[in-house]
This record gives sequence, C-alpha cells and structure tokens, in this order.
Amino acid sequence: MSPFLAAIYWNVNPIIAHIGWVTLRWYGLFFMLPFVVGTFILTHIYRSERVSPQWVDVITIYMLVGTIVGARLGHMLFYDFDALMADPMVVFKIWQGGLASHGATIGILLACWLFARNNKFDYLWVLDRIVIVVALGGACIRTGNLMNSEIVGKPTNAPWAFVFPRDAEHLQSFAPNQPVPAGSYAVQRVANPQADKEPDVVGQPINGPVTPDTKVAVPRHPTQIYEALFCIFLLILLYSMWNRTKERTPRGQLFGLFVVLLFIQRFLGEYLKENQVDFENGRLLNQGQLLSIPLIFIGIWVLWRAGKDPENPYGYAPRDLGKEGDPQPKVETTAR
Repeated sequence: MSPFLAAIYWNVNPIIAHIGWVTLRWYGLFFMLPFVVGTFILTHIYRSERVSPQWVDVITIYMLVGTIVGARLGHMLFYDFDALMADPMVVFKIWQGGLASHGATIGILLACWLFARNNKFDYLWVLDRIVIVVALGGACIRTGNLMNSEIVGKPTNAPWAFVFPRDAEHLQSFAPNQPVPAGSYAVQRVANPQADKEPDVVGQPINGPVTPDTKVAVPRHPTQIYEALFCIFLLILLYSMWNRTKERTPRGQLFGLFVVLLFIQRFLGEYLKENQVDFENGRLLNQGQLLSIPLIFIGIWVLWRAGKDPENPYGYAPRDLGKEGDPQPKVETTAR
C-alpha cells in the first residue's frame, strides 16, 4: 500500500466562518443539532403515548441547561481541578474548551429528576424516553470532536486509520534512522495572510527519513467515529424496542440498557484512545474508565429491576391527549 493510501488525511478546519465578532464552529453546530432534531423525536414519542408535546419544549430546556452545566463542571472537577481551584471563574469560560461526557450524564440525570418532580412525571419513564435522544446527542458530539481533530486514538496501521495534522498535542518526532509509519504526514503551521486569523496547518506525505525537528502526524484510530457509530446503533436499538412496547415499556428497561451498553463501550474504547490529561499517564485505568464503572453497575441494577414493581411496572406520565393525538376535552361541571 502506498503512503498516499495508508491512511485518511483529516485536515478539516474546525471553524465554519467568521461573522463579525461571532465565530461559527462545527462543534457548536453538532452540539446544538440533537436538541433541535431531538424535539421531533420526543414529540413523536410523546404523541404516540398520548402525552402532550407541550412537555417536549419544557424538558428540552431542562436538558440543555443540565447538559452544558454538567459537562463543564464535570470537566473542571474530573480533569482540570487544579485550574478550578486556582481560578473558580474559569468554569464560565466555556469558549476555552473543556466538556466532559460523564459530567453531562450526571447533569442530564439531575435535569430529568427536576423535570419529573416539578411536572408529576415518573422519573424512570422520563429517562426511558430521553435516552433515545441522548444516543443521538452522543453521535453528534463525537462527530463534533472529529471536526475538532480531538479525542484521537492511538497509532495504528489499520487501513481506516486517520491522520490528524491539527492535533498538535500528539505530533511526533523521529530520528533520521527511525522508520516513519506508512501514511504519516510532516506538519507545518503556515502564517495566514489575514493577520487576525490563526495559522493554517499544512501536511506533506512522508516518503523517507525525516529530520528530528520535523513534526509528524501518524495514522491513528478514529475513535470519534467508533463512538459515533456505536451511539447510532444505540439510537436504532432503543427506538426499535420502544416502538414495540410504547406505553407498556418495562419501567427502567431502556435507561438501564442504554447506560450499561454505552459505558461498557466507553470503558473498552478508552484502550484505543490517547489519554486526555497528563495525570492519567501510567495509570492502570484512566479517568474515563474509572468514571464509567459506577455507571455500569447503576445500569445493571436498574435493568435487573426493570418492570418488576407490581404497582408501577410501566411508569407514568400525564396522559393529556386523546387516542387520535388531540387534547382531551375538558369536562365542565355545574354546581347544583
């Protein structure tokens, strides 16, 4: 296989456009996409179970706040605690990057609990439906990570490997007598003609020895794509299961299955990823794996208990639509 075909060269600019002082990024687009598309999915689910779609707008607001706050706090607490202690205000500087999926999970769980408590929904009924949308969100977020050339995998010679020249953190150097993996690229940062713009990243295929000061991007596992595809699989699986049972879905079944499968995949997938922070180096398990373990056990317990409560086997929600999806007519009474 020639070096030109040994890996997929991924040099996508994470910025879509600059509009005045606003910078549009692919990550932001993919972060918001599931909140938009998810409203259509939840509206269909709620209508199918005779629950008014007005609740979709309400829970979407809860989810948006819970996801952003949870993901940001999770990153600072789990991955960058020293920076948080040095400057607590850094937690508000989301534009600097730093969102953690485990923190988002905790934020979503809390947001759904608040929504259920405040609006008289069964908590597990809410979670069983929302995880279908969360699976879509996971696929979109990992696609956003791909567009950012972040959360990259370890080096590999697999034919589907990706080269990430924009991932400056994991560029490598080689001695002149050291073989460079097939499909690698020499990376340079070239000044942008527009002074206010970041330098461009240019990669050239390597066909022979390199100098020690050459920055090399080697083929790596596209772990973002692995996780995105797995989330699409979860989306199809969970929706298919719900579509068969709908209002008779065993309480906790979809949520428990989602948590178990997602975080088992996350635990195993971490073996293919580069560590995200320096303190993970040398550990038997990295931070993502440690945080996944309790969630796997929670999911197993919920799945084991799914539908076993004889007084509440399917959960409950306000059934405020008629059989055809129209609002229930109000019954007027006259005092006698």
